[in-house]
Amino acid sequence: MGFHLSVRTMDVANKSTVSEFVLLGLSNSWKLQMFFFMVFSLFYVATMVSNRLIVIDMSLASFAIPKMITDYLTGHKTISFDGCNQIFFLHLFTGTEIIFLMAMSSDRYIAICKPLHYASIISPQMCVALVVFSWVVGVTHSMSQVMFALTLPFCGPNEVDSFFCDLPVVFQLACVDTYVLGLFMISTSGIINCLVLLFSFIPFYVIVLVTIRNRSSKGSSKVLSTCTAHFIVVFMFFGPFIFIYMWSLTSFLVDKILSVFYTIFTPILNPVIYTLRNQEVKTAMRKLKNKLLNSNKATLLNYF
Repeated sequence: MGFHLSVRTMDVANKSTVSEFVLLGLSNSWKLQMFFFMVFSLFYVATMVSNRLIVIDMSLASFAIPKMITDYLTGHKTISFDGCNQIFFLHLFTGTEIIFLMAMSSDRYIAICKPLHYASIISPQMCVALVVFSWVVGVTHSMSQVMFALTLPFCGPNEVDSFFCDLPVVFQLACVDTYVLGLFMISTSGIINCLVLLFSFIPFYVIVLVTIRNRSSKGSSKVLSTCTAHFIVVFMFFGPFIFIYMWSLTSFLVDKILSVFYTIFTPILNPVIYTLRNQEVKTAMRKLKNKLLNSNKATLLNYF
């Protein structure tokens, strides 16, 4: 009995032998790695510049991208077990942004459908409460995800088929059956995101579209432009997450592409989308375009 007890103790100890993970990244090709290094470096700088006042988008782009860029430059692609706290920050920022997007949808709904009550409903106190509530939800969600990942035993292999630590790929490396934990992850990430999209955002947009049907064409066009920009941002944010976490028990190459999308492209596209809907920006871009066209025509005439 003592022999069996000692063997069992050794087995449990051996299950925690992994102290670091190897991030396989997006490709093993050196040329592609250099291409990704240049492209992602430019995108990251652009994200930091264009999102000076949007902390969430800056944070979402910063939890994994700087390390990935550094790994491509140095060739050092390992990350310590403690370094996999990327999982915490990923779910912190995404959980917080979900509430922010819901608050923005409610703001547009009240402004369009109940304009006389807007000032009394969307007060400064309400805005502060929504910000605090968003971060509380983000922290709670991230803690619920990380508390299970930190208690899992890892005995090898230690290769993470991604460019950062995320639950779907890290769970597959555990030495125990993670079926129940996988269902928990799907229910708290994939299903919840899907339900929020179906029963929160889409009904808001439908109600708003029905409301603006009887308004003037100019007013309807402006409202439709605003709602379209917000819907594009919502779709770009929820789409990749729903796919990755609803089908998280299977490994697909498209998961890497979607991960790149919501960590790199979405943070930089958000300010672009919201800015391009602004009429003053549209007018300035139209003038710049006409100026460039006229300049090219003048150059051609002088040449001939």
